[in-house]
Amino acid sequence: MAAPILGIETSCDETSAAVLRPEGGAQRLASLVILSQDIHRVFGGVVPELASREHLKTMGAVVNQALREAETGLDDLGGVAVTAGPGLVGALLVGVMYGKTLAYSLDVPLIGVNHMEGHIFAATLEHPGLVPPFLCLLVSGGHTMLLEVERWGDYCLLGETRDDAAGEAFDKVAKALGLGYPGGPVIERLAARGQPGRFVFPRPMLRDLASDRDQYAFSFSGLKTAVVRAIGGIEDVGAARADIARGFQDAVIEVLVEKTAHAAQRYDHHTVVVGGGVACNQTLIDAMRQRLAGQATVVAASPRFNTDNAAMIAAAGAWRLARGERSAWSLTPEDDLPIPGLHHTQPTSATAS
Repeated sequence: MAAPILGIETSCDETSAAVLRPEGGAQRLASLVILSQDIHRVFGGVVPELASREHLKTMGAVVNQALREAETGLDDLGGVAVTAGPGLVGALLVGVMYGKTLAYSLDVPLIGVNHMEGHIFAATLEHPGLVPPFLCLLVSGGHTMLLEVERWGDYCLLGETRDDAAGEAFDKVAKALGLGYPGGPVIERLAARGQPGRFVFPRPMLRDLASDRDQYAFSFSGLKTAVVRAIGGIEDVGAARADIARGFQDAVIEVLVEKTAHAAQRYDHHTVVVGGGVACNQTLIDAMRQRLAGQATVVAASPRFNTDNAAMIAAAGAWRLARGERSAWSLTPEDDLPIPGLHHTQPTSATAS
């Protein structure tokens, strides 16, 4: 029987470890520990040096806790999967060095995992029957991209953000409204009380759906600027916060949903996976399901698996280790590590638009 896989995630401000145990031809999650660094709330965003220091302080304890919860010893492990990028280099370095040292000392395979590929695999933790092909919208603090997952490890990029990612826009708007960090959860809660239509903000690049150029590209910098300008023109911002949050969130969600729905129809996909930190936004998931009702099934992992976590890294790593892939002991982190198997050619499943 295959041995358990240890996953390690330190790409930003969560220190996480998880153990996956092979069972009946699938991977069963035996444990998942996520330690969030709340210190960054004081600064309204992640401070890279502080993130690295916190990872150094807690990495060993987090791994030990994950092993205890899984009732697994170090000698039981069959491999170590660790996030190698993208992310904050200093934070990544802590996890990579820890993972390399552990794997080398145990004489087990090491595999460096792309963080964004981990987000693609996250849905399999709760939906083990999920198999390609499917369309995947990845939305996080650093990335917004629309992919066709033709096969595991084979990804066609349809479009990505040209500037701010959706999650980054949420954080910046929250900061402008004086709501603190992270911005996504507080804006969603506030928007639920907001009046729809009072503030109507631009839907960036949505008109490009009518052409073959930039159909699936994203841009949220201009939307963020429009919101900041609106805030600057309001005398009592506190009284208008909920309405502004509603207008901003409605704009982001409409862009994400419409571009995804258009791609699903054009490329004849009946399964759409939404992953990444912004996929924790239930309003987005509900809107996506409503828009694609009768056309495609929308699959999204629960928030615990859509935030940065080691379980998704272990899942992606287990798949690559099972294929015989291994990382060299010279593995180094990369802040802009590309997704392996990513290409830009048109999907073969394209139908006439």
